[in-house]
Amino acid sequence: MISTSSKSDRFRRQTAQLDLPPRVLLGPGPANVHPRVLTAMSTPPVGHLDPTFLAVMDEIQDLLRYAWQTENELTIAVSGTGSAAMEATLANVVEPEDVVLVGVKGYFGNRLVDMASRYGADVRTISKPWGQVFDLAEIKTALETHRPKILALVHAETSTGVKQPLEGLGELCQQYDCLLLVDTVTSLGGVPLSIDQSGIDLAYSCSQKGLGCPPGASPFTMSAKAIDKLNSRRTPVANWYLDMSLLSKYWGSERVYHHTAPINLYYGLREALRLVAEEGLEKRWQRHQTNAELLWQGLAELNLVCHVEQQYRLPTLTTVRIPDGVDGKAIAGKLLNEYNIEIAGGLGELGGKVWRIGLMGYNSRPENVILLLNALKQVLYF
Repeated sequence: MISTSSKSDRFRRQTAQLDLPPRVLLGPGPANVHPRVLTAMSTPPVGHLDPTFLAVMDEIQDLLRYAWQTENELTIAVSGTGSAAMEATLANVVEPEDVVLVGVKGYFGNRLVDMASRYGADVRTISKPWGQVFDLAEIKTALETHRPKILALVHAETSTGVKQPLEGLGELCQQYDCLLLVDTVTSLGGVPLSIDQSGIDLAYSCSQKGLGCPPGASPFTMSAKAIDKLNSRRTPVANWYLDMSLLSKYWGSERVYHHTAPINLYYGLREALRLVAEEGLEKRWQRHQTNAELLWQGLAELNLVCHVEQQYRLPTLTTVRIPDGVDGKAIAGKLLNEYNIEIAGGLGELGGKVWRIGLMGYNSRPENVILLLNALKQVLYF
């Protein structure tokens, strides 16, 4: 039996002012947040149908169109994490027995398979070893074989650090009359990407990586062709909360109440997107590439090997092979406990085999690279 005094002590600890260590978040996300974003989030909330907040929503849409390089009218922030936006892409265009072809080369390709299956899709897959990419010929053969209504691929595979080439995919999908659905969770804001130029019909992302905002307000975009698929459904969208035929009325000119938006998170997302626009996409992409190359050079000098060939490496997320005889989890624990630096281990097939190091958004800075490399040297060799 717990004594009354023990309960009181525990309650006092639980109700004490929140005091967390100042971590440097160099894992796969979330990343540290720009101070301007935190300041924006401290702005007092207004109502979710207040005209001033509706104007904020309009600004978010315009800024997202810039960040994604698209003219898609239905470009919004889903009130939820990136997984909610991921599910929204499938929920709105998949009907029972639709053939959905998923390229699986990592953990999140498998998640797409799981989600599509739950909506009754006839899911087909093509696979590559974790750390490799699909070439255009492989995808063309699969489209010819399976004739899917949707092709789903991960542009930036967070579990492997692989950047899937997108060139030519839009044209292929037009040729085979299927929608192109792309995961840009770890690429938006840090990796060259153009929705319209690449012929992408559906894309989703998150707020806590390349955009440098806390999680919970997740970008989503849908082409006119994908909207036609939504509007011609034989069955209702099976997910009410993520039904774009309803959400579009809240984000569009009708302004029909759908749900209470996470107002302060949207303030933060707006500011994060303003920072993207102020820096400019090309400069931002180059900053991420330059800092990633600085990291890769430093890792090589520490005799650490990257898991992915350089031409296919993400500048936002690097996978590093854990040397033989090294306890990867213990090293990550030392970085966290002794240096306040967070990196992550591998997922799925790469569990225990790699570390995942993120340089995303506000965190993609040379001082963070140098800090991490010096700390790694200490915990590995001293």
